Amino acid sequence: MANSKSAEKRIKINERNRLKNRFYKSSIRTSIKGFFKNLENYEVSNSLEDKQKLQEALNLVYSLIDKGTNKNILHKNTAARKKAQLATYLKTLPS
Repeated sequence: MANSKSAEKRIKINERNRLKNRFYKSSIRTSIKGFFKNLENYEVSNSLEDKQKLQEALNLVYSLIDKGTNKNILHKNTAARKKAQLATYLKTLPS
């Protein structure tokens, strides 16, 4: 238990930041799942429309990852690794 007002404040701030970080990381994971869903659709159909949706999903994921890095929610190497893995999945597709 906190013994001073400043310690109580730090506990509140840490909890607030923990919830904000958890929400942000969850939204990144959700958008990555959306990317993989679009990836499966494109593998089946190979249509230009699905490829465009796939690229939009990838741009959204990249944007969220970069914003998370700027807000110090993700480490820069973690962000780079996630982006590289997604790009690798995209490169393995037939053109």
